[in-house]
Amino acid sequence: MAKVTISSVIDAPVEKVWARIRDFNGLPSWHPRMVESHIEDGKDAGTIGCVRNFQLASGARLREKLLDFSDENFLVSYSILETPQPLSNHKATLQLRRVTDGDRTYAEWTASFDAPPEEADKLAEGMGANVFQGGFNALKAHFAGKVELN
Repeated sequence: MAKVTISSVIDAPVEKVWARIRDFNGLPSWHPRMVESHIEDGKDAGTIGCVRNFQLASGARLREKLLDFSDENFLVSYSILETPQPLSNHKATLQLRRVTDGDRTYAEWTASFDAPPEEADKLAEGMGANVFQGGFNALKAHFAGKVELN
């Protein structure tokens, strides 16, 4: 099983960061690699078990299922159902925590998945750098007033 953990500190209160990312269908509004998303079967984006179907800037499509969601714990967990990448048994969690020193946010994005041994490290590295850190960088830039997506 491959694992990846990326963390960052965002210079904004946890409530503001959570408000920006909490919509399970809202990736394109804050993540530069995501260009379009919809929830299948007309379900609400906060319903456990709902499936988001989204397109990456590369043109690839993914389907992910919401496993856990908590406004109280600033947490969202999901699994990838379909991806062009050779991985399976994927589970990821994005959680925010309050940093009282400076009213900032500690953000941590973790994932575990199975992949062919020759692909696992490359997939984990790409997921960590492009998806997780890329998302955190976009959030940091947004709250620093440097960029506004959508």
